Amino acid sequence: MDFSYSDEQRMLKDMVDRLVAEQYDFDTREAARASSAGYSTQMWQQFAELGLLGVPLSEDAGGFDGGGAELMVVAEGFGRALVVEPYLASVVLCGHLIDALADGVHKAELAESIISGEMRYALACHEPDGGYDPHWIATTARADGDGYVLDGSKAVVAHGDSADRLIVIARSSGEPGDRDGLSAFLVDASAQGVARRGYPTIDGHRAADITLANVRVGGDALLGEARQAGAALDAALERGVIYLCAEATGAMDRACELTLEYLKQRKQFGVPIGSFQALQHRMVDMRIALEKVRALTFWAACSLESAPDERRQRIAAAKVMVGRAGRQVAEEAIQLFGGMGMMEESAIAHYAKRIVMIDHWLGDHRWHMAAFRRALVDGDNALANAA
Repeated sequence: MDFSYSDEQRMLKDMVDRLVAEQYDFDTREAARASSAGYSTQMWQQFAELGLLGVPLSEDAGGFDGGGAELMVVAEGFGRALVVEPYLASVVLCGHLIDALADGVHKAELAESIISGEMRYALACHEPDGGYDPHWIATTARADGDGYVLDGSKAVVAHGDSADRLIVIARSSGEPGDRDGLSAFLVDASAQGVARRGYPTIDGHRAADITLANVRVGGDALLGEARQAGAALDAALERGVIYLCAEATGAMDRACELTLEYLKQRKQFGVPIGSFQALQHRMVDMRIALEKVRALTFWAACSLESAPDERRQRIAAAKVMVGRAGRQVAEEAIQLFGGMGMMEESAIAHYAKRIVMIDHWLGDHRWHMAAFRRALVDGDNALANAA
């Protein structure tokens, strides 16, 4: 497989890398993280003006129709700077659901509100009793006249406390765990009956637990057809996993750079500690772990048009590698920095926390190892049936 970018992808990469290098240093990131929203609304608007909020959306929705490689370019650049703005929640997850389920003028209006930066969205999917399973949905959607009534609870909704609108996954039929019977609803985050408890996460982002109590929405709040949102939800989450893997790649790359710089500067016995062969070997192990993640992530990012079982295997394999190799890089960086690596004022501590926590967003490495096995078995069964 060719792991090189096209000319257009390199131009996009240059723009993203230059933006974060010139305007998103560690102090800027920390100031944004400490704000009431948990990120910079000014920077979010700048992303919009540069067209970054339309990269993964289709031309039909007013976007640039970027594929997995374009998504990886943006996410890797953001990972290098530990960007805390809600790109994953609003653009990747909710943007894809709107792109896949809405139609006509409604799609154009909703997508434009994302691309322009006017509205921030959050995906209210996972539930307190469902763990990482996106199909374990107990939240109900009951038809009521021309609209629907939603009841249920959602857990750890990324950027759910600052979103203007929520896309709520609710069950119109079936039982928790069933992929069939799921519907997606557009809900105003300030609607009557919506309660949000926001909090910071350990990796510098924000999330919210959300309760929906007798929330009434109109018929136009339903995205796509009732009980048919399962496939679009799975596709959105797959893109989300690719984004996270690429973000981890960028964060791991920067963590390796910071660690190498420290080894060259920190002296012991009158010489840089980077001159010690044992530490050189550990540095090489970190770079090898990084390249494993980068290769598998690129492989997964280029698989969006592949057969379902093959695509699921590649995406799951990348997330498993991120969980394992990411933890290796984070732990090695902290150890090589010594006490400095544990300080809140030290950038490497924040890189380590984000790298480790990425493993826990949208399924950890154990969850994705099980998904990999299921896709492998399903693929073998399909081949056997075809024979």
